[in-house]
Amino acid sequence: MTDTKILGPEAQFRTFLAEGKFMIQRSKSTGRHVFYPRLAVPGSGETDLEWTEASGDGVVYSTTVVRNRPEKGGDFNIALIDLAEGPRLMSRVVDIEPTAVAIGMKVRARVGDLDGAPQVLFAPV
Repeated sequence: MTDTKILGPEAQFRTFLAEGKFMIQRSKSTGRHVFYPRLAVPGSGETDLEWTEASGDGVVYSTTVVRNRPEKGGDFNIALIDLAEGPRLMSRVVDIEPTAVAIGMKVRARVGDLDGAPQVLFAPV
């Protein structure tokens, strides 16, 4: 693994994804989890962030279908997912028809390939 101490938060996150790990940050003093990777906790400014493996459990907060021609990959969804740890993130729900993704659906994260790069994707539980 690359020495994450010398990388910025986003580069560290991308390194973890390349290793197949979905990691998020947590404040040592408050226990609050944050996502997207950053240097300080939004609103309070704590800088004591450490990396922790995400549970991967989530619930669809919002979803929409992006319509594409079949030759351009077809339709797909974009969803906002509330993680069990608290943060909300934008991703895709896979292994299901884009129109079947529903608000309140329980999902589980995995690292997968999207457009040639590792990404956090979700699948229905």
